[in-house]
Amino acid sequence: MSHTQAESVIKNIIREIGQECAAKGQAVAETLVAFVVKAVVLDPRNGFNVDRTLTKDDVQTLIKLCVDRLLDTKSFSLETIKMQVYFDMNYTTRDEFLDEHHRVLESRLAPVSREITDSRARSAEELESLYRKIVSYVLLRSGLGSPTDIKVVREATAALQSVFPHTELGTFLSLVKKDKERQLRELTMMVTGIRLFNKDCGKGGEGIDDLPTILKEAIPATTKHIDSELQSSQDIIYKYTALIEDMDGKQQNLINLTQLKEALFNARQHEVLLNIILSNVITSAQHLEMMDKQYGAQMEQLKATVQSKTAIPTAQVYPLFISLSKLWNSFQDEIVSLSVLSNMTANLQPFLGLHEELFPAHVIQPLVSDITVKSDEERIKESTGSCTARKWVQYT
Repeated sequence: MSHTQAESVIKNIIREIGQECAAKGQAVAETLVAFVVKAVVLDPRNGFNVDRTLTKDDVQTLIKLCVDRLLDTKSFSLETIKMQVYFDMNYTTRDEFLDEHHRVLESRLAPVSREITDSRARSAEELESLYRKIVSYVLLRSGLGSPTDIKVVREATAALQSVFPHTELGTFLSLVKKDKERQLRELTMMVTGIRLFNKDCGKGGEGIDDLPTILKEAIPATTKHIDSELQSSQDIIYKYTALIEDMDGKQQNLINLTQLKEALFNARQHEVLLNIILSNVITSAQHLEMMDKQYGAQMEQLKATVQSKTAIPTAQVYPLFISLSKLWNSFQDEIVSLSVLSNMTANLQPFLGLHEELFPAHVIQPLVSDITVKSDEERIKESTGSCTARKWVQYT
């Protein structure tokens, strides 16, 4: 069977599994089905030979096994797979996510930008309309207030007029499209820098949130929440591990050992994914500390430049406004990134629901009351200590 034919067979199997699950009242994503198919095929207990073509009987057996597994509402293994699939589909590296976020913003701005760059305004009325569109574009791109808020529009218009008066529209219209787009981006940064500077001086800032302060409060709160989630999962992990050690080898147990092991894997998976998210939040905290210092220094430099001066060369002050704007964009990126990480943390929680249902605290706690429950750190310490002791004995 060719690679193309094999892909076609697999797609048909996935589709049929999805249809059977749907017919039984359970909608399942193709990605999840594909993950389960792979897990079932690779599990040696199911007897599939990956080196030969599946027979019709193999296909029917595979479909039945997958459907049964996907419809099992008491399966920790399935919840662990769902958790992994969710994470794989939603998590990317920080840089990849921000790149995608910026691409989405650009695509949303494209129609507004095109309307401006394609304009052939001639009359005074048309030119005034074009100028208002540029103000709206600047506000949308900067994210500093709503273009429907009159106070915000007035403030942005005043800032724009200081660097791009109406008389410059003729020159703007004579530019080629790419140069117009570049100038729109530059105008956005300058207007943003001016408005941020005015806000800091107490002379404006309508509709501008205090992002540094928001982040300084949100990052510790997010870290605290993730730590709490981690501690809950680790508490479960340590108890399950102790129970499994105690039950292993015994003829009779009060709870299902295999199911308990699957529950342990589920909690471990949650712990691993939370640690990945937490590392990203810690990175955000480090970025915030660095950006906050840079922003403060940039603002002070700008104040020193314009202080007690009636006329300042544009070549001297414009780059400072642009730098201020770029730093603010970084704050905005951190807000978006933190929001995504918080949502992911919350969305992992439902995959732990079976713990309370199948192994509630009132069942587990009595079972561990007479055995020693150790943390990972304690186990590592014991292991390291025993290794050190063995080495000492060996060399004496």
